[in-house]
Amino acid sequence: GSILEIRNRQRARAVDTALLRQALRAVLEQHLAVPRYELGLHLVGADEMARVNQTYLQHSGSTDVITFDHSDAPPARPVAPGAWPIHGDIFVSVPDAVAQAKEFGTAWTEEVLRYAIHGTLHLLGHDDLSPAPRRIMKRAENRLVRAMAATFPIARLARRRVARR
Repeated sequence: GSILEIRNRQRARAVDTALLRQALRAVLEQHLAVPRYELGLHLVGADEMARVNQTYLQHSGSTDVITFDHSDAPPARPVAPGAWPIHGDIFVSVPDAVAQAKEFGTAWTEEVLRYAIHGTLHLLGHDDLSPAPRRIMKRAENRLVRAMAATFPIARLARRRVARR
């Protein structure tokens, strides 16, 4: 079977990980027809993202999303739906999502979902390093974000904190 593990290791925002799991499973299974997946989604703070960025990519500072492909032979170009199993980890910086949302006038919850989708597309061979492939990837990303926003109450990813007595 397939595995989708979501780890929330940040305190910037409370996230409904059950709803995020439902949405991401729909992306993987219904929209992208991924036959098998072993995927870890890590919601992290800016400090942890900066450490991951420095350690693995030798880039300084935080960034919105970093994807690690653990498959034996990652696809060199976008694969057809249903043609490719996924094995990887996606790190999403929630504080970066919050900052980007303010900049673009979107909801931070939509940005978190967008980054998870972006990472998933990378694992399916999409590339954003040059203009033409970046446009193709962006179109796929936008289509999937719209489909999820039409299906799931994405705003509810912002879980209200439970009052502690």
